[in-house]
Amino acid sequence: MTPVRVAIAGCTGRMGRALVRLASADAGLRVVGAVTIESDALLGTDASVAAGGEALGVAISASLAAPADVVIEFTTPAGCRAWAEWCAARGVALVSGTTGLSDADRAAMADAARRCPLLWAANMSVGVNLLLALVKQAAARLDESWDIEISEAHHRHKADAPSGTAKALLEAVCEGRQRRAADVARFGRGPDSGKRGAGEIGLHALRLGEIVGDHDVHFCAGGELLTLSHRALSRDTFAAGALRAAKWLAGRPAGAYSMRDVLGL
Repeated sequence: MTPVRVAIAGCTGRMGRALVRLASADAGLRVVGAVTIESDALLGTDASVAAGGEALGVAISASLAAPADVVIEFTTPAGCRAWAEWCAARGVALVSGTTGLSDADRAAMADAARRCPLLWAANMSVGVNLLLALVKQAAARLDESWDIEISEAHHRHKADAPSGTAKALLEAVCEGRQRRAADVARFGRGPDSGKRGAGEIGLHALRLGEIVGDHDVHFCAGGELLTLSHRALSRDTFAAGALRAAKWLAGRPAGAYSMRDVLGL
């Protein structure tokens, strides 16, 4: 089988380095591009060397020149939009894991998906996507007497809060309960929060140390507490999921896809 040609945008970030390292070792993939911002001190460096591996022969650049079947991007909301437009203009598949997107960013992604195959996910690990399915099922089966709270913890460098995965878990709960997130979400609690409102779903974020990613969904009623949890022990789990998605997405028709499609959930 011909390897899928993949370009990695945001290649010098935490996720980008993991993607370069794992993709370089995957016989089903060929890294053809590694892109970062123009001000990055690592421009011109071999992408694999920058990721802690052996030389790959692909220099880090500020733009993508080599033909690619799939671009994988973990950048910024602005970078996400730029790559969506770039891929849409060329019919190149895009796997995006950037979080903190605005409604305008999401609209731009939806527009791009009309012209290229595009997969966005807040979290690409197999375990988290199974967790999303389980949370939706639990929320649908447990009645309104059950209080639900979502908590997450990440490393101190993460800019957005709550995490994209926590928001996806909120959406899974709301799908199960047939509610609108805007009507029930409570982001954190403070001295003036008052008592817990009926049906509200609390979201809480911790930022400390180098935690890769912890997520918990708590269901509580009638003297019992049910907690569904996921602990990411390495960023490799996210990178492996993104690479799996890239191989699955290559050659698909234009459209919006999710990890549910990749995993058959």
